[in-house]
Amino acid sequence: MEERSESRPAADPGPSARATPGEPFALMDASPNPVLATDVAGRIRYLNPKLESTFGYTRDELLGQPVEILVPPSVIARHASRRAGFRAHPVARPAGIGMDLAGRRKDGSEFPVEISLAPVDTPDGPQVLATVVDISARKRAENQLLQAQRLESIGRLAGGIAHDFNNVLFAIKGYAELLAEDLAPDRRSALDPDEALRNVQAITVAATRAATLTAQLLAFSRQQVVQPEVLELNAAIEVVEPMLRPLIGENIQLVVRLSPEAGRVRVAQGQLDQILVNLAVNARDAMPDGGTITIESGSAELDEAYAAQHLDVPPGRYVYLVVSDTGHGMDVETRDHAFEPFYTTKEQGKGTGLGLATTYGIMQQAGGHVWLYSEPGIGSSFKLYFPRIDGPAPVLHATRTVSTEDGTGTLMVVEDESSVREMTTMVLRRAGYAVHPVADGTEALQRLQELEAPVDVLVTDVVMPGMSGIDLAEQVLDRYPAAGVVLLSGYTAETLDLERIVSRGGIFLSKPVPSDELLAAVASAAERRDAGAHRS
Repeated sequence: MEERSESRPAADPGPSARATPGEPFALMDASPNPVLATDVAGRIRYLNPKLESTFGYTRDELLGQPVEILVPPSVIARHASRRAGFRAHPVARPAGIGMDLAGRRKDGSEFPVEISLAPVDTPDGPQVLATVVDISARKRAENQLLQAQRLESIGRLAGGIAHDFNNVLFAIKGYAELLAEDLAPDRRSALDPDEALRNVQAITVAATRAATLTAQLLAFSRQQVVQPEVLELNAAIEVVEPMLRPLIGENIQLVVRLSPEAGRVRVAQGQLDQILVNLAVNARDAMPDGGTITIESGSAELDEAYAAQHLDVPPGRYVYLVVSDTGHGMDVETRDHAFEPFYTTKEQGKGTGLGLATTYGIMQQAGGHVWLYSEPGIGSSFKLYFPRIDGPAPVLHATRTVSTEDGTGTLMVVEDESSVREMTTMVLRRAGYAVHPVADGTEALQRLQELEAPVDVLVTDVVMPGMSGIDLAEQVLDRYPAAGVVLLSGYTAETLDLERIVSRGGIFLSKPVPSDELLAAVASAAERRDAGAHRS
Protein backbone atom coordinates (compact mmCIF):
# COMPACT_ATOMS: atom_id res chain seq x y z
CA MET A 1 0.00 0.00 0.00
CA GLU A 2 1.46 3.38 -0.93
CA GLU A 3 2.18 5.91 1.77
CA ARG A 4 -0.47 8.64 1.91
CA SER A 5 0.48 12.28 2.17
CA GLU A 6 -1.36 12.73 5.51
CA SER A 7 1.62 11.02 7.15
CA ARG A 8 4.08 13.61 5.80
CA PRO A 9 5.02 16.61 7.98
CA ALA A 10 2.90 19.72 7.50
CA ALA A 11 6.01 21.65 6.47
CA ASP A 12 6.57 19.46 3.40
CA PRO A 13 7.52 21.83 0.56
CA GLY A 14 5.81 19.67 -2.08
CA PRO A 15 2.42 20.30 -3.68
CA SER A 16 -0.68 20.51 -1.54
CA ALA A 17 -1.32 17.19 0.14
CA ARG A 18 -5.04 17.66 -0.39
CA ALA A 19 -6.04 19.01 -3.79
CA THR A 20 -9.36 20.72 -4.28
CA PRO A 21 -12.04 18.22 -5.33
CA GLY A 22 -13.14 18.53 -8.95
CA GLU A 23 -10.10 20.40 -10.32
CA PRO A 24 -7.14 19.12 -8.28
CA PHE A 25 -4.46 20.65 -10.54
CA ALA A 26 -6.20 23.72 -11.98
CA LEU A 27 -3.47 26.06 -10.69
CA MET A 28 -0.91 24.15 -12.71
CA ASP A 29 -2.51 25.31 -15.97
CA ALA A 30 -0.66 28.62 -15.58
CA SER A 31 2.77 27.01 -14.95
CA PRO A 32 5.52 28.10 -17.37
CA ASN A 33 6.83 24.51 -17.30
CA PRO A 34 5.15 21.32 -18.53
CA VAL A 35 3.25 19.58 -15.71
CA LEU A 36 1.46 16.24 -15.70
CA ALA A 37 -0.02 13.82 -13.19
CA THR A 38 -0.15 10.02 -13.40
CA ASP A 39 -2.08 7.39 -11.48
CA VAL A 40 -0.59 4.35 -9.77
CA ALA A 41 -0.56 2.48 -13.09
CA GLY A 42 1.49 5.22 -14.76
CA ARG A 43 -1.38 6.52 -16.94
CA ILE A 44 -1.60 10.25 -17.60
CA ARG A 45 -4.57 11.82 -15.74
CA TYR A 46 -3.69 15.50 -16.09
CA LEU A 47 -1.50 17.71 -18.27
CA ASN A 48 -1.22 21.47 -18.57
CA PRO A 49 -1.19 23.53 -21.81
CA LYS A 50 2.60 23.98 -21.64
CA LEU A 51 3.10 20.23 -21.82
CA GLU A 52 0.96 20.08 -24.97
CA SER A 53 3.03 22.75 -26.71
CA THR A 54 6.36 21.33 -25.55
CA PHE A 55 5.74 17.71 -26.54
CA GLY A 56 3.53 18.39 -29.58
CA TYR A 57 0.54 16.33 -28.46
CA THR A 58 -3.02 17.43 -27.84
CA ARG A 59 -4.69 16.86 -24.50
CA ASP A 60 -6.94 14.13 -25.91
CA GLU A 61 -3.95 12.27 -27.39
CA LEU A 62 -2.27 11.98 -23.99
CA LEU A 63 -5.02 11.51 -21.39
CA GLY A 64 -5.17 7.87 -20.34
CA GLN A 65 -1.92 6.98 -22.13
CA PRO A 66 1.10 5.45 -20.32
CA VAL A 67 3.56 8.16 -19.33
CA GLU A 68 6.24 6.28 -21.29
CA ILE A 69 4.75 7.83 -24.44
CA LEU A 70 6.84 10.88 -23.50
CA VAL A 71 10.04 8.88 -22.95
CA PRO A 72 12.64 7.80 -25.57
CA PRO A 73 12.25 4.09 -26.46
CA SER A 74 15.82 3.30 -25.38
CA VAL A 75 15.09 4.14 -21.71
CA ILE A 76 11.48 3.01 -21.34
CA ALA A 77 12.40 -0.08 -19.31
CA ARG A 78 14.62 1.92 -16.96
CA HIS A 79 11.97 4.64 -16.63
CA ALA A 80 9.32 2.08 -15.69
CA SER A 81 11.66 0.65 -13.05
CA ARG A 82 12.26 4.11 -11.57
CA ARG A 83 8.53 4.80 -11.55
CA ALA A 84 7.94 1.58 -9.63
CA GLY A 85 10.68 2.57 -7.19
CA PHE A 86 9.04 5.95 -6.59
CA ARG A 87 5.67 4.32 -5.92
CA ALA A 88 7.32 2.11 -3.30
CA HIS A 89 8.98 5.13 -1.63
CA PRO A 90 6.95 8.24 -2.57
CA VAL A 91 9.26 11.04 -1.44
CA ALA A 92 9.15 14.49 -3.07
CA ARG A 93 12.16 15.32 -5.23
CA PRO A 94 12.48 19.11 -5.60
CA ALA A 95 13.61 20.51 -8.97
CA GLY A 96 17.40 20.82 -9.12
CA ILE A 97 18.02 17.46 -7.45
CA GLY A 98 15.98 15.50 -9.98
CA MET A 99 17.28 13.21 -12.67
CA ASP A 100 18.80 14.43 -15.91
CA LEU A 101 16.68 12.64 -18.51
CA ALA A 102 15.38 13.03 -22.04
CA GLY A 103 11.87 13.67 -23.28
CA ARG A 104 10.46 12.55 -26.62
CA ARG A 105 8.16 14.75 -28.69
CA LYS A 106 5.35 13.47 -30.89
CA ASP A 107 7.59 13.83 -33.96
CA GLY A 108 10.16 11.51 -32.36
CA SER A 109 12.74 14.19 -31.56
CA GLU A 110 14.39 14.05 -28.15
CA PHE A 111 15.48 16.85 -25.82
CA PRO A 112 17.12 16.98 -22.38
CA VAL A 113 14.86 17.52 -19.38
CA GLU A 114 14.93 17.63 -15.60
CA ILE A 115 12.00 16.20 -13.70
CA SER A 116 10.81 16.78 -10.15
CA LEU A 117 8.27 14.40 -8.66
CA ALA A 118 5.88 14.62 -5.72
CA PRO A 119 3.17 12.25 -4.41
CA VAL A 120 -0.31 13.86 -4.21
CA ASP A 121 -3.63 12.59 -2.86
CA THR A 122 -6.62 13.41 -5.05
CA PRO A 123 -10.33 12.50 -4.90
CA ASP A 124 -9.52 9.93 -7.62
CA GLY A 125 -6.80 8.32 -5.52
CA PRO A 126 -3.02 8.77 -5.10
CA GLN A 127 -1.23 10.30 -8.06
CA VAL A 128 2.27 11.47 -8.91
CA LEU A 129 2.73 15.09 -9.97
CA ALA A 130 5.67 15.65 -12.33
CA THR A 131 7.13 19.01 -13.31
CA VAL A 132 9.25 18.89 -16.46
CA VAL A 133 11.94 21.48 -17.23
CA ASP A 134 13.35 21.72 -20.76
CA ILE A 135 17.10 22.23 -20.20
CA SER A 136 18.13 22.37 -23.88
CA ALA A 137 19.49 25.91 -23.57
CA ARG A 138 21.47 25.02 -20.46
CA LYS A 139 22.89 21.92 -22.12
CA ARG A 140 24.00 23.98 -25.11
CA ALA A 141 25.81 26.38 -22.78
CA GLU A 142 27.39 23.48 -20.88
CA ASN A 143 28.53 21.86 -24.12
CA GLN A 144 30.12 25.13 -25.25
CA LEU A 145 31.96 25.31 -21.93
CA LEU A 146 33.06 21.68 -22.18
CA GLN A 147 34.28 22.28 -25.73
CA ALA A 148 36.36 25.22 -24.54
CA GLN A 149 37.80 23.06 -21.75
CA ARG A 150 38.57 20.28 -24.25
CA LEU A 151 40.41 22.70 -26.49
CA GLU A 152 42.44 23.88 -23.50
CA SER A 153 43.21 20.27 -22.59
CA ILE A 154 44.17 19.46 -26.18
CA GLY A 155 46.57 22.40 -26.20
CA ARG A 156 48.16 21.19 -22.98
CA LEU A 157 48.21 17.64 -24.36
CA ALA A 158 49.94 18.72 -27.57
CA GLY A 159 52.52 20.73 -25.65
CA GLY A 160 53.22 17.86 -23.28
CA ILE A 161 53.53 15.32 -26.08
CA ALA A 162 55.89 17.56 -28.03
CA HIS A 163 58.07 18.15 -24.96
CA ASP A 164 58.31 14.51 -23.89
CA PHE A 165 58.71 13.03 -27.35
CA ASN A 166 61.29 15.63 -28.37
CA ASN A 167 63.38 14.59 -25.38
CA VAL A 168 63.03 10.92 -26.31
CA LEU A 169 63.79 11.52 -29.99
CA PHE A 170 66.78 13.69 -29.08
CA ALA A 171 68.25 10.80 -27.08
CA ILE A 172 67.53 8.20 -29.79
CA LYS A 173 68.91 10.40 -32.56
CA GLY A 174 72.01 11.32 -30.54
CA TYR A 175 72.96 7.76 -29.63
CA ALA A 176 72.23 6.57 -33.19
CA GLU A 177 74.57 9.24 -34.58
CA LEU A 178 77.31 8.18 -32.17
CA LEU A 179 76.86 4.57 -33.22
CA ALA A 180 76.90 5.51 -36.91
CA GLU A 181 80.17 7.42 -36.43
CA ASP A 182 81.77 4.44 -34.69
CA LEU A 183 80.68 2.09 -37.50
CA ALA A 184 81.88 4.37 -40.32
CA PRO A 185 84.53 2.66 -42.54
CA ASP A 186 87.33 5.04 -41.52
CA ARG A 187 86.73 4.47 -37.79
CA ARG A 188 85.59 0.87 -37.76
CA SER A 189 89.03 -0.45 -36.85
CA ALA A 190 88.95 1.57 -33.62
CA LEU A 191 85.41 0.47 -32.72
CA ASP A 192 84.90 -0.15 -29.01
CA PRO A 193 82.29 -2.96 -28.83
CA ASP A 194 81.40 -2.16 -25.23
CA GLU A 195 80.73 1.49 -26.02
CA ALA A 196 78.70 0.52 -29.09
CA LEU A 197 76.65 -1.85 -26.95
CA ARG A 198 76.01 0.92 -24.39
CA ASN A 199 74.76 3.19 -27.18
CA VAL A 200 72.40 0.51 -28.43
CA GLN A 201 71.12 -0.10 -24.90
CA ALA A 202 70.54 3.63 -24.42
CA ILE A 203 68.47 3.70 -27.63
CA THR A 204 66.42 0.79 -26.30
CA VAL A 205 65.78 2.59 -23.00
CA ALA A 206 64.65 5.76 -24.80
CA ALA A 207 62.39 3.77 -27.13
CA THR A 208 60.85 1.97 -24.14
CA ARG A 209 60.13 5.33 -22.53
CA ALA A 210 58.39 6.47 -25.73
CA ALA A 211 56.34 3.27 -25.79
CA THR A 212 55.28 3.83 -22.17
CA LEU A 213 54.24 7.39 -22.96
CA THR A 214 52.19 6.18 -25.94
CA ALA A 215 50.50 3.50 -23.80
CA GLN A 216 49.52 6.16 -21.25
CA LEU A 217 48.06 8.37 -23.95
CA LEU A 218 46.07 5.48 -25.41
CA ALA A 219 44.77 4.56 -21.95
CA PHE A 220 43.67 8.16 -21.43
CA SER A 221 41.87 8.21 -24.78
CA ARG A 222 40.37 4.74 -24.19
CA GLN A 223 41.81 3.54 -27.52
CA GLN A 224 44.25 1.02 -26.05
CA VAL A 225 43.79 -2.62 -26.93
CA VAL A 226 43.85 -4.39 -23.57
CA GLN A 227 43.63 -7.96 -22.39
CA PRO A 228 40.98 -7.81 -19.66
CA GLU A 229 40.68 -10.70 -17.26
CA VAL A 230 38.57 -11.55 -14.26
CA LEU A 231 40.55 -10.72 -11.12
CA GLU A 232 39.89 -11.13 -7.43
CA LEU A 233 40.53 -7.51 -6.48
CA ASN A 234 42.08 -8.34 -3.10
CA ALA A 235 44.46 -10.89 -4.60
CA ALA A 236 45.43 -8.47 -7.37
CA ILE A 237 46.21 -5.76 -4.80
CA GLU A 238 48.32 -8.18 -2.76
CA VAL A 239 50.40 -8.93 -5.87
CA VAL A 240 51.28 -5.23 -6.29
CA GLU A 241 51.74 -4.40 -2.59
CA PRO A 242 55.38 -5.59 -2.31
CA MET A 243 56.32 -3.33 -5.22
CA LEU A 244 54.63 -0.29 -3.66
CA ARG A 245 56.46 -0.40 -0.32
CA PRO A 246 59.96 0.40 -1.63
CA LEU A 247 58.44 2.83 -4.15
CA ILE A 248 56.89 5.14 -1.54
CA GLY A 249 59.92 5.33 0.76
CA GLU A 250 60.64 4.56 4.39
CA ASN A 251 59.14 7.77 5.83
CA ILE A 252 55.65 6.85 4.59
CA GLN A 253 53.49 4.18 6.19
CA LEU A 254 51.45 1.91 3.92
CA VAL A 255 48.23 0.55 5.43
CA VAL A 256 46.26 -2.07 3.50
CA ARG A 257 42.71 -2.92 4.58
CA LEU A 258 41.05 -5.44 2.28
CA SER A 259 37.43 -6.38 2.89
CA PRO A 260 36.38 -9.99 2.35
CA GLU A 261 33.24 -8.52 0.74
CA ALA A 262 35.30 -7.23 -2.20
CA GLY A 263 34.70 -9.47 -5.17
CA ARG A 264 35.86 -9.88 -8.72
CA VAL A 265 36.39 -7.24 -11.39
CA ARG A 266 37.21 -7.38 -15.09
CA VAL A 267 40.34 -5.38 -15.91
CA ALA A 268 43.83 -6.09 -17.22
CA GLN A 269 46.20 -6.92 -14.36
CA GLY A 270 48.81 -4.60 -15.85
CA GLN A 271 46.34 -1.72 -15.90
CA LEU A 272 45.36 -2.31 -12.28
CA ASP A 273 49.06 -2.31 -11.39
CA GLN A 274 49.42 0.96 -13.29
CA ILE A 275 46.53 2.55 -11.39
CA LEU A 276 47.95 1.59 -8.01
CA VAL A 277 51.47 2.75 -8.88
CA ASN A 278 50.17 6.07 -10.25
CA LEU A 279 48.07 6.76 -7.17
CA ALA A 280 50.78 5.64 -4.75
CA VAL A 281 53.41 7.84 -6.40
CA ASN A 282 51.07 10.84 -6.38
CA ALA A 283 50.29 10.23 -2.71
CA ARG A 284 54.01 9.94 -1.91
CA ASP A 285 54.76 13.22 -3.67
CA ALA A 286 51.96 14.91 -1.73
CA MET A 287 53.68 13.96 1.57
CA PRO A 288 57.33 15.12 1.34
CA ASP A 289 57.60 15.06 5.16
CA GLY A 290 56.03 11.64 5.53
CA GLY A 291 52.53 10.40 6.24
CA THR A 292 50.22 7.47 5.59
CA ILE A 293 48.88 5.88 2.42
CA THR A 294 45.84 3.69 2.94
CA ILE A 295 44.58 1.17 0.39
CA GLU A 296 41.11 -0.25 1.00
CA SER A 297 38.68 -2.48 -0.87
CA GLY A 298 35.02 -3.30 -0.47
CA SER A 299 31.69 -3.69 -2.22
CA ALA A 300 28.85 -1.23 -2.74
CA GLU A 301 25.37 -1.07 -4.20
CA LEU A 302 24.99 2.22 -6.07
CA ASP A 303 21.29 3.04 -6.23
CA GLU A 304 19.16 5.24 -8.48
CA ALA A 305 19.69 8.25 -6.22
CA TYR A 306 23.47 8.00 -6.57
CA ALA A 307 23.18 7.49 -10.32
CA ALA A 308 20.96 10.57 -10.57
CA GLN A 309 23.74 12.72 -9.10
CA HIS A 310 26.56 10.98 -11.03
CA LEU A 311 25.25 10.75 -14.58
CA ASP A 312 28.12 8.61 -15.87
CA VAL A 313 27.41 5.86 -13.33
CA PRO A 314 24.60 3.35 -13.93
CA PRO A 315 23.07 1.89 -10.76
CA GLY A 316 24.20 -1.58 -9.81
CA ARG A 317 26.65 -3.67 -7.80
CA TYR A 318 30.25 -2.49 -7.65
CA VAL A 319 33.59 -3.43 -6.14
CA TYR A 320 35.59 -0.44 -4.99
CA LEU A 321 39.25 0.37 -4.47
CA VAL A 322 40.23 3.38 -2.36
CA VAL A 323 43.68 4.97 -2.17
CA SER A 324 43.95 7.75 0.44
CA ASP A 325 46.79 9.88 1.77
CA THR A 326 47.39 12.40 4.55
CA GLY A 327 49.15 14.87 2.28
CA HIS A 328 48.63 18.53 1.53
CA GLY A 329 45.39 17.96 -0.40
CA MET A 330 43.97 19.89 -3.35
CA ASP A 331 42.06 23.11 -3.74
CA VAL A 332 38.98 23.39 -5.96
CA GLU A 333 40.89 24.48 -9.06
CA THR A 334 43.35 21.59 -8.80
CA ARG A 335 40.53 19.10 -8.30
CA ASP A 336 38.72 20.45 -11.37
CA HIS A 337 41.80 19.86 -13.57
CA ALA A 338 43.23 16.78 -11.82
CA PHE A 339 42.31 14.27 -14.54
CA GLU A 340 43.37 16.40 -17.50
CA PRO A 341 46.40 15.15 -19.44
CA PHE A 342 49.71 16.90 -18.68
CA TYR A 343 48.16 18.95 -15.89
CA THR A 344 50.49 18.73 -12.90
CA THR A 345 51.35 20.75 -9.80
CA LYS A 346 54.70 19.00 -9.43
CA GLU A 347 58.01 20.69 -10.07
CA GLN A 348 59.46 20.68 -13.58
CA GLY A 349 60.85 17.24 -14.41
CA LYS A 350 59.11 15.46 -11.51
CA GLY A 351 55.93 14.44 -13.28
CA THR A 352 54.40 14.22 -16.75
CA GLY A 353 50.85 15.00 -15.66
CA LEU A 354 49.60 11.75 -17.23
CA GLY A 355 49.17 9.59 -14.13
CA LEU A 356 45.62 10.60 -13.18
CA ALA A 357 44.57 11.06 -16.81
CA THR A 358 45.70 7.48 -17.46
CA THR A 359 43.84 6.24 -14.37
CA TYR A 360 40.66 7.97 -15.55
CA GLY A 361 40.98 6.47 -19.03
CA ILE A 362 41.54 2.97 -17.68
CA MET A 363 38.49 3.21 -15.42
CA GLN A 364 36.30 4.44 -18.27
CA GLN A 365 37.58 1.63 -20.48
CA ALA A 366 36.77 -0.90 -17.74
CA GLY A 367 33.22 0.46 -17.43
CA GLY A 368 34.03 1.91 -14.02
CA HIS A 369 33.97 5.24 -12.25
CA VAL A 370 36.51 7.24 -10.27
CA TRP A 371 35.63 9.82 -7.63
CA LEU A 372 38.05 12.26 -5.99
CA TYR A 373 37.70 13.66 -2.48
CA SER A 374 40.29 16.17 -1.33
CA GLU A 375 40.65 19.12 1.04
CA PRO A 376 43.70 21.37 1.46
CA GLY A 377 45.68 20.38 4.53
CA ILE A 378 43.75 17.15 5.08
CA GLY A 379 44.67 14.87 2.21
CA SER A 380 43.17 13.17 -0.83
CA SER A 381 41.14 10.04 -1.42
CA PHE A 382 40.56 8.39 -4.79
CA LYS A 383 37.63 5.99 -4.84
CA LEU A 384 37.45 3.70 -7.87
CA TYR A 385 34.28 1.71 -8.61
CA PHE A 386 34.52 -1.39 -10.84
CA PRO A 387 31.38 -3.23 -12.00
CA ARG A 388 31.14 -6.40 -9.95
CA ILE A 389 31.67 -9.65 -11.88
CA ASP A 390 29.62 -12.53 -10.50
CA GLY A 391 30.54 -15.12 -13.09
CA PRO A 392 33.69 -16.13 -14.95
CA ALA A 393 34.59 -14.27 -18.14
CA PRO A 394 36.98 -15.36 -20.90
CA VAL A 395 40.55 -14.14 -20.84
CA LEU A 396 41.13 -12.20 -24.04
CA HIS A 397 44.22 -12.61 -26.19
CA ALA A 398 46.01 -15.19 -24.04
CA THR A 399 49.49 -16.20 -25.20
CA ARG A 400 51.80 -19.00 -24.12
CA THR A 401 55.53 -18.96 -23.56
CA VAL A 402 57.25 -21.53 -25.76
CA SER A 403 60.73 -22.14 -27.05
CA THR A 404 61.86 -19.69 -29.76
CA GLU A 405 65.12 -21.40 -30.74
CA ASP A 406 65.62 -22.73 -34.27
CA GLY A 407 62.33 -21.52 -35.68
CA THR A 408 61.10 -23.58 -38.63
CA GLY A 409 58.31 -22.98 -41.06
CA THR A 410 57.07 -20.39 -43.53
CA LEU A 411 55.63 -17.03 -42.47
CA MET A 412 53.97 -14.14 -44.23
CA VAL A 413 54.53 -10.66 -42.77
CA VAL A 414 51.97 -8.04 -43.81
CA GLU A 415 52.88 -4.47 -42.81
CA ASP A 416 52.30 -1.22 -44.71
CA GLU A 417 55.13 0.64 -42.93
CA SER A 418 58.28 -0.37 -44.80
CA SER A 419 60.74 0.14 -41.92
CA VAL A 420 58.60 -1.94 -39.55
CA ARG A 421 58.13 -4.62 -42.23
CA GLU A 422 61.86 -4.87 -42.87
CA MET A 423 62.72 -5.01 -39.16
CA THR A 424 60.09 -7.67 -38.41
CA THR A 425 61.25 -9.74 -41.38
CA MET A 426 64.87 -9.53 -40.23
CA VAL A 427 64.00 -10.66 -36.68
CA LEU A 428 62.04 -13.66 -37.97
CA ARG A 429 64.62 -14.70 -40.57
CA ARG A 430 67.40 -14.58 -37.97
CA ALA A 431 65.31 -16.98 -35.89
CA GLY A 432 65.28 -19.47 -38.79
CA TYR A 433 61.90 -18.82 -40.45
CA ALA A 434 61.32 -18.46 -44.18
CA VAL A 435 59.52 -15.13 -44.52
CA HIS A 436 57.44 -13.59 -47.31
CA PRO A 437 57.07 -9.85 -46.60
CA VAL A 438 54.23 -7.93 -48.31
CA ALA A 439 52.87 -4.41 -47.96
CA ASP A 440 49.09 -4.88 -47.74
CA GLY A 441 46.21 -7.34 -47.63
CA THR A 442 45.56 -7.40 -51.37
CA GLU A 443 49.19 -8.25 -52.11
CA ALA A 444 49.11 -10.89 -49.37
CA LEU A 445 46.13 -12.73 -50.89
CA GLN A 446 47.69 -12.63 -54.34
CA ARG A 447 51.00 -13.95 -53.00
CA LEU A 448 49.26 -16.77 -51.15
CA GLN A 449 47.72 -17.97 -54.41
CA GLU A 450 51.15 -18.02 -56.06
CA LEU A 451 52.84 -20.06 -53.31
CA GLU A 452 53.06 -23.81 -53.75
CA ALA A 453 52.12 -24.47 -50.12
CA PRO A 454 50.19 -22.42 -47.54
CA VAL A 455 52.17 -20.44 -45.01
CA ASP A 456 52.34 -21.74 -41.46
CA VAL A 457 51.71 -18.39 -39.75
CA LEU A 458 50.31 -15.05 -40.89
CA VAL A 459 51.86 -12.09 -39.04
CA THR A 460 49.85 -8.98 -39.88
CA ASP A 461 49.37 -5.41 -38.78
CA VAL A 462 45.76 -4.66 -37.77
CA VAL A 463 45.25 -1.11 -39.09
CA MET A 464 46.29 -0.79 -42.75
CA PRO A 465 45.00 1.14 -45.78
CA GLY A 466 42.37 -0.75 -47.74
CA MET A 467 41.94 -4.19 -46.25
CA SER A 468 42.42 -4.39 -42.49
CA GLY A 469 44.48 -7.10 -40.83
CA ILE A 470 41.27 -8.48 -39.30
CA ASP A 471 39.60 -8.93 -42.69
CA LEU A 472 42.78 -10.43 -44.15
CA ALA A 473 43.14 -12.89 -41.29
CA GLU A 474 39.51 -13.96 -41.67
CA GLN A 475 39.99 -14.71 -45.37
CA VAL A 476 43.21 -16.62 -44.67
CA LEU A 477 41.57 -18.69 -41.91
CA ASP A 478 38.55 -19.40 -44.11
CA ARG A 479 40.90 -20.70 -46.81
CA TYR A 480 43.45 -22.37 -44.49
CA PRO A 481 41.66 -23.17 -41.18
CA ALA A 482 44.82 -24.59 -39.57
CA ALA A 483 46.94 -21.48 -40.21
CA GLY A 484 48.35 -19.61 -37.24
CA VAL A 485 47.67 -15.87 -36.96
CA VAL A 486 49.54 -13.17 -35.03
CA LEU A 487 47.96 -9.70 -35.00
CA LEU A 488 50.09 -6.64 -34.27
CA SER A 489 48.95 -3.09 -33.54
CA GLY A 490 49.83 -0.11 -31.42
CA TYR A 491 46.46 1.53 -32.02
CA THR A 492 43.01 0.33 -32.91
CA ALA A 493 39.58 1.92 -33.04
CA GLU A 494 37.18 0.87 -30.30
CA THR A 495 34.87 -0.60 -32.94
CA LEU A 496 37.52 -2.96 -34.33
CA ASP A 497 36.47 -6.53 -33.62
CA LEU A 498 39.65 -8.36 -32.61
CA GLU A 499 37.55 -11.12 -31.07
CA ARG A 500 36.64 -12.30 -34.57
CA ILE A 501 40.20 -13.61 -34.93
CA VAL A 502 41.14 -14.26 -31.31
CA SER A 503 38.15 -16.61 -30.96
CA ARG A 504 39.63 -18.66 -33.81
CA GLY A 505 43.00 -19.04 -32.10
CA GLY A 506 44.67 -15.81 -33.19
CA ILE A 507 47.16 -14.07 -30.91
CA PHE A 508 47.26 -10.31 -30.39
CA LEU A 509 50.37 -8.32 -29.44
CA SER A 510 50.59 -4.58 -28.74
CA LYS A 511 53.28 -2.63 -30.60
CA PRO A 512 56.08 -2.04 -29.93
CA VAL A 513 56.76 -5.73 -29.43
CA PRO A 514 60.05 -7.01 -27.95
CA SER A 515 61.66 -9.56 -30.27
CA ASP A 516 61.40 -12.39 -27.75
CA GLU A 517 57.64 -11.82 -27.34
CA LEU A 518 57.13 -11.75 -31.12
CA LEU A 519 59.08 -14.99 -31.55
CA ALA A 520 57.18 -16.65 -28.71
CA ALA A 521 53.85 -15.65 -30.27
CA VAL A 522 54.87 -16.94 -33.71
CA ALA A 523 56.09 -20.22 -32.21
CA SER A 524 52.82 -20.58 -30.31
CA ALA A 525 50.79 -19.87 -33.46
CA ALA A 526 52.86 -22.41 -35.41
CA GLU A 527 52.32 -24.98 -32.67
CA ARG A 528 48.56 -24.42 -32.98
CA ARG A 529 48.81 -25.16 -36.72
CA ASP A 530 50.77 -28.36 -36.10
CA ALA A 531 48.20 -29.50 -33.52
CA GLY A 532 45.34 -28.78 -35.95
CA ALA A 533 47.06 -30.65 -38.77
CA HIS A 534 47.66 -33.64 -36.48
CA ARG A 535 43.98 -33.73 -35.45
CA SER A 536 42.86 -33.60 -39.05
